[in-house]
Amino acid sequence: MNFVAIIPAAGLSRRMGEPKLLKDFEGEPLISHVINAWLASRVKRVIVVVREDDTKLRDHLDEFDVDIAITNPPPEQMKDSVLAGIKYTAEHYPMGVNDAFLLAPADMPYLSPWLIDQVLEQHNPDAAAIIAPSFEGTKGHPTLFPWPFVTGVFQLSADQGLNALWDFYFGRTFEVQDRSPLVDLDTPEDWQRQ
Repeated sequence: MNFVAIIPAAGLSRRMGEPKLLKDFEGEPLISHVINAWLASRVKRVIVVVREDDTKLRDHLDEFDVDIAITNPPPEQMKDSVLAGIKYTAEHYPMGVNDAFLLAPADMPYLSPWLIDQVLEQHNPDAAAIIAPSFEGTKGHPTLFPWPFVTGVFQLSADQGLNALWDFYFGRTFEVQDRSPLVDLDTPEDWQRQ
C-alpha cells in the first residue's frame, strides 16, 4: 500500500495575525516539527502545498526530503490547498485503489510518527473508511482518506469543507489517550497555552 501525506501550508495565518509556520517553537520553526514527524513515519512521500510568493517557506523546505506543490493564486480555503496537493500527487505518484492520502495541518507541533502509524494501521482497503484519531470523542488529525474517495473532494460545493466527506463516505475514529498530538496552534492564545 502506498501512503502520501499532504500538508496544507499555503494559508495566510489570519487567525494568528502573523506568519506562523517559520515562527520558533521549542528551538525550531513550527513546521519543522510537523515535517519531521511525517518523515519518521511510514508514509512514502510528504507533499507540502505552499504559495508561490512564500519564498521564505519554500527556501526552508529545501532542507527536507519533501515535495513542494506550489499554488498560485493563493488558496482561499484549506480545501483548495488540499486539492492542489491531490492534483500534485496524481501527477507525480501512481496511486491505486488500496492506497490513501493523509492530511494534517502544518501547525501541529506535537504530531508524532507513532500516531501517524497508528492511523495507517487502521486502514483496511477491503472496508475503506476515512479514519481519524479522537480524544474524548473529539476528532483530530492526521486524517486518512482512501485514494478512491478523492473524487468526493472534487464534488464538494464552495461552502463545504472536507468534513462533509464524513457524510458522503463511511468514516470512523479510534480513541487516543493523549490530546497533545492533536493540538494545533491557530491563534496567539493557542500559542501562549503551549
